[in-house]
Amino acid sequence: MFKKILIANRGEIAVRVMRACRELGIATVAVYSEADREALHVRRAEEACPLGPSAASESYLNIDKLLEAARRTGAQAVHPGYGFLSENAEFARRCAQAGLKFIGPSAAAMELMGSKTRARQTMAEAGVPLVLGSGALKSAKEAETGAEKLGYPVLVKAAAGGGGKGMRLVRERAEMRSAFEAAGSEALRAFGNGEVYLEKLLESPRHIEVQILGDEHGNLVYLGERECSLQRRHQKVLEEAPSPLVDEAMRLRMGESALRVARAAGYSNAGTVEFLVDAGRSFYFLEMNTRLQVEHPVTEMVTGLDLVQLQIRIAAGEKLPFEQKDVQLRGHAIECRIYAEDPENDFLPSPGKITRLMTPAGPGIRDESGVYQGWTVPLEYDPLLSKLVAHAGNRRETIARMERALEEYFVGGIATNLPLFRRILRHPEFVAGAIDTGFLERLLEEPAAEAGRATPAEDGEAEVAAIAAALFAATPAPGAGVSTNGARPAEAWKRAGRQEGLREEKWRE
Repeated sequence: MFKKILIANRGEIAVRVMRACRELGIATVAVYSEADREALHVRRAEEACPLGPSAASESYLNIDKLLEAARRTGAQAVHPGYGFLSENAEFARRCAQAGLKFIGPSAAAMELMGSKTRARQTMAEAGVPLVLGSGALKSAKEAETGAEKLGYPVLVKAAAGGGGKGMRLVRERAEMRSAFEAAGSEALRAFGNGEVYLEKLLESPRHIEVQILGDEHGNLVYLGERECSLQRRHQKVLEEAPSPLVDEAMRLRMGESALRVARAAGYSNAGTVEFLVDAGRSFYFLEMNTRLQVEHPVTEMVTGLDLVQLQIRIAAGEKLPFEQKDVQLRGHAIECRIYAEDPENDFLPSPGKITRLMTPAGPGIRDESGVYQGWTVPLEYDPLLSKLVAHAGNRRETIARMERALEEYFVGGIATNLPLFRRILRHPEFVAGAIDTGFLERLLEEPAAEAGRATPAEDGEAEVAAIAAALFAATPAPGAGVSTNGARPAEAWKRAGRQEGLREEKWRE
């Protein structure tokens, strides 16, 4: 087993990996940019190395700086988290050349599946059903010709990434040139590769993905599916496991298809095979994410497995400690991605200082957070604050548990998307499990009063919220203005210094 791991990431996923390492007795090294000097993941690690300026290209995407940090601290392995360099085959290859174990698949598997165009070709040869599409496009004119053959509407998609970045919907020829250029430019900024391709748009499909896990001895299993249809601009917002659409027979078919994909790629470690499902419950291979997914906690909750620890054990050469017949799904789990963004202002990012933070707890609640009260959310990166996860015996109970948790969640000083989830969970279509990738866009077009179930308590919610806000505003932060000798409260600058000292002392302890 490794003795020290460098985590080439930031925020909540870095903290999540650190927790897994701590339970395995492994020391951790954090890396940080200037914007993240006071970030939670920096405070949680045994060691921390600065990477330089806030721009991701000069910090979290700089392979040379990351490898130097690993060399300087004596790390034996690198966990990439998700995003940034997590699906960069060159990074995996450079880690191997430097004598570091990359905790993820091989560079060859990443190159094959990381290129959506090559992956589609390989999956077609393996007999996996595909959505109609094109190969890599060299020009806007070639894109126009390809779209005419496929028939509009089509998607222009980044060949080297996911998460909605480098993707544009095109409904007619006049939109193609600008969409091609915008998608390619965005893909280049996000993934360092501007290659794009076309995919025929399936109207109102469901987006369902299968978690797979493989060791380096040829053993592969699938760990059930996740429903990821709640998306805004192709970015997942809420996920759940299992999918309310999938029964045991369909789960078996999708799981076997996912393993066929993994075997064709020579895959090991954690990965996700994504499918689109049409109204007739036929499913089509979309892409494979060659990394840990943001939404992995819902799978952990229903399987009882720690995917991050399994990733580390696999990278250390261990065999999978179970077989496919041992995998059982228990209950239901839902994850809400809590963002610092303003739903009332076109979801614009809401950076700034978190002046108050109250997180939910209680049975079946898990908050995967990368923030703390007093921290300033930077503008430079994805505004994800935390992932709130609820788990219960069935879907109905899980929805109720998540609603309760959302009522307990309070973030002061910045805008968040917490109100959006309250609307989603109360919507009759969501409650019935009758959702697709267009559900959220339709909900956002509805007046808020029509979006959810009517309950007697809703009439008083505005008044309760106003009272709560007033109470928070009137409540001093811990240690603020406290006098231990009966003297008057300290001046503002002394109080601020005392608070900072208390925080530092707490973190050292």
